[in-house]
Amino acid sequence: MEFSSKLLENAVNEMSQLPGIGKRTALRLVLHLLRQPKEQTLDFTKALNTMRSEIKLCKSCHNISDTDICDICANPNRTENIVCVVEDIRDVMAIENTSSFKGLYHVLGGKISPMDGIGPNELNIYSLVEKVKQGRISELIFALGSTMEGDTTNFYIYKQIQGCDVKTSTIARGISVGNELEYTDEVTLGRSIINRIPFEASLKS
Repeated sequence: MEFSSKLLENAVNEMSQLPGIGKRTALRLVLHLLRQPKEQTLDFTKALNTMRSEIKLCKSCHNISDTDICDICANPNRTENIVCVVEDIRDVMAIENTSSFKGLYHVLGGKISPMDGIGPNELNIYSLVEKVKQGRISELIFALGSTMEGDTTNFYIYKQIQGCDVKTSTIARGISVGNELEYTDEVTLGRSIINRIPFEASLKS
């Protein structure tokens, strides 16, 4: 792809690094920004810069937040002792959209995947285990995707908290094996949360 401007080429190269964005789509987006009023483009870049420099991770659940404690953890109407374990922020958003869960979350930041060099130490697992050992959680809901990595992560956490006084459950398998939560429709995901089953039972299936 030939460019008449090095500035345009640099902008397209940066835009094409986004997931699912090829060079042609990146060019179309950059040209669209050039056609917009300059103030609108500046607002766009300012929003990205502000997000990147000021966004935080909740100190309690590791969810993305504007403050040290996210709005979900700070909400007094949430059930504090029921915690749903998810992979990332997209899963929190997916479950929240179902309006079926009123507890809190714990965002792991990924799944155990030895092939990708991701072990327990790279995830927010030990802070979760510590919450359980402190007796702050009465039920832990495993809501990772139905993949080998998800099941491995669930089982690792389960083994870490064995002997603790906590109920463990997993979302019902209305979600197809191999699917990620973010791509599951809200009705199916909501029913999976409501109809969750004891984690021990999932080990036998």
